[in-house]
Amino acid sequence: MIRHHVVALLSIAVLAVPQVSSAQQADSSLLTLARIYGSGEFAAQPFGPSRWLGHGAAYTTLEPGQGGRGQDIVRYDVETGRRETLVASRALTPKGAESPLQVEDYAWSPDQRMLLVFTNTQPVWRLNTRGDYWVLDRSSGVIRQLGGREAKPSTLMFAKFSPDGGRVAYVRKNNLYVEDLTSGAITALTTDGSRTLINGTFDWVYEEELMNYYADGWRWSPDGRSIAYWQLNADRVKSFNLINNTDSVYSQVTPVQYPKVGEANSAARVGIVPAAGGATRWLEIAGDPREHYIPRMDWAANSTEILLQRLNRVQNANEVMLGDARTGAVRTVLVERDSTWVDLVNEVVWLNGGKQFTWVSERDGWNHVYVVSRDGKTVRLVTQGAYDVLEIEGIDDKGGWLYYIASPDNPAQKYLFRSRLDGTGRPERISPRNEPGTHAYDRSPDYKHAIETYSSLGNPPVVRLVRLPRHQVVRTLVDNEPLRARVGRLRRGTAEWLSIPAEDGTRMPGVLLKPADFDSTRKHPLLFFVYGGPGNAEVEDQWGGYYLWHTMLTQKGYLVAIVDNRGTPAPLGRAWRKAIYGQLGVLETRDQAAAARALVRRPYVDAGRVGIWGWSYGAFMTLNTLFQHPDLYRTGVAVSPVTHWSLYDNVYTERFNGLISDNRDGYDRGSPISHVNGFKGNLLLVHGGGDDNVHYQNSELLINALVGANKPFQMMEYPNRTHCICQGKSTTLHLFSLITDYLDEHLLAPVPAPQERAAATQ
Repeated sequence: MIRHHVVALLSIAVLAVPQVSSAQQADSSLLTLARIYGSGEFAAQPFGPSRWLGHGAAYTTLEPGQGGRGQDIVRYDVETGRRETLVASRALTPKGAESPLQVEDYAWSPDQRMLLVFTNTQPVWRLNTRGDYWVLDRSSGVIRQLGGREAKPSTLMFAKFSPDGGRVAYVRKNNLYVEDLTSGAITALTTDGSRTLINGTFDWVYEEELMNYYADGWRWSPDGRSIAYWQLNADRVKSFNLINNTDSVYSQVTPVQYPKVGEANSAARVGIVPAAGGATRWLEIAGDPREHYIPRMDWAANSTEILLQRLNRVQNANEVMLGDARTGAVRTVLVERDSTWVDLVNEVVWLNGGKQFTWVSERDGWNHVYVVSRDGKTVRLVTQGAYDVLEIEGIDDKGGWLYYIASPDNPAQKYLFRSRLDGTGRPERISPRNEPGTHAYDRSPDYKHAIETYSSLGNPPVVRLVRLPRHQVVRTLVDNEPLRARVGRLRRGTAEWLSIPAEDGTRMPGVLLKPADFDSTRKHPLLFFVYGGPGNAEVEDQWGGYYLWHTMLTQKGYLVAIVDNRGTPAPLGRAWRKAIYGQLGVLETRDQAAAARALVRRPYVDAGRVGIWGWSYGAFMTLNTLFQHPDLYRTGVAVSPVTHWSLYDNVYTERFNGLISDNRDGYDRGSPISHVNGFKGNLLLVHGGGDDNVHYQNSELLINALVGANKPFQMMEYPNRTHCICQGKSTTLHLFSLITDYLDEHLLAPVPAPQERAAATQ
């Protein structure tokens, strides 16, 4: 998925940390790049990861160990707040080690007697999904590493306790294993894993585009006797070579299996293997596996059937199938179709003892929750109305309630609601009405409590334990008061929430950040931040993102605007989100230009000093707006852009643009390369040379087009950096210094009047 990364960037020729004057150092109301990206001063206090225990009477979380060494795992009683250290950091110190394990994640066995610790992690693609796993027996105090003598450091993936807690299964080098925690015996469930035959995990494109960043490719059966898993055959997937020119005298080549538009995919299938070892039973799914995807799979409320979702290649049909784990027979129970694309259902919840399951669909024009009979013959709407369900938070089958996140009145905000599972009554808002912003929840299994994280634009998060359904605050877990105080001392202007009409009158949400000393009688430079794609909505009433850097720009006198165009995943209905189908970059560019024209008409906006910047899809949008509307935008900064959709992966691109063989014109019309002749402003192009997502190739082809059109521009490559441009010392600081200096040079100074420009050239 084309994503931008909330990290920091800097200035083309500035390699050192920017100098800060003594006056700035003394004035805590002024932001600097060093304060934002070099000091850690504005880091929020961490919380978790937390885990609910039992039905929800208590939870555990990580806290610093005694003397600052390692981490303790601490239990808190929900009602009383009583604190108990369940596992001290010293218990997580392996024999012969000088320090405790650094806990990056952990899990409890069902009886909480055993603790599974994930540490020493490394990335496979973009996520740190491989590492070392250790198991602590709390009764004996023995801690031992999983994987046996053959396992090299940081090679195990996705370890999970069996339902009875006596075994752990995991993936190593594309094979599945089960390890007995009593005897230490390791059973290989698969032995054919290789670079191209992948068991229990995924290739690059499945992880990136289909798994929502959860690349776990296997599932324990409820009775613990079997494991269902994905197998991908990637032998026909072509490799894209990343070139490393800096780590040795001769260049090093890293091939990445990456299916570009129109190219062959991995063939995916699902098998069931006995947890004690034995032959795999493959589900007998008809059709070419390279022309379909299996993006979701799990046990179907029993240990004999598998529920899976299968997409066709153009992703406009999602078949929901039940597979018999004993025979391999498969039947289709539901098909979701759309004239554009269908979205996956991330979590299917079984109800009424497995007789029904939940489903999420846009079939009535809004994203709503349905209850479907096991045979698919009955589909009943649960949530009703002109609003989108953003996320299911849980289903209390016993109490008859569906909990979900929605925001019917403001697309920038998120609140917890609940509705009756039988579809009767009105939605009940649970999040407080006097706390506008964004609320996120980790609810307890018994639905009596939740750990809530609440923030709003410019206000750091607070983490609270709340009692449901009345949302009574039991206690505050993290108040972030020191951070809140530092942010409160900053010179900040107002944030104006916008509703701007597109060409057809559709209202687009936005926000405009103004300087603290804003003067409506003066002319101000206007900088747009854009993403604009179907992966992210940027107009959000919450803490985070680029808020501090944008605030620093307002302290210099900028106006900073963010507008979500059609096609972004704002909760504004199916028509809003899917208007871009088959023409990525076309409608979005017109929408952004409409927003720019609307704001430029304001008397305090300097029409000669309008800029735009973005990352990834936002960089693609930056180039399109700059090239197609040079009358509006003077300056643009594009970080890691897609420049033609034929260069990106097939799963993402074909979902939104269709097959290139059917829609070459749509691919070309949305490409910035097609519009370079219109460019006449200032462009800073930035890319990481080791980007395995949006390949540096994109910028190289754009450079050729700009050179061929004799268009001057500036560019910066960061060697071996990936899509986040975040590896290496001072990279983030350098990047944002680069961008800040470029914007200041081209936007901060007032544009001379025509007569002044003429005089200056004489």
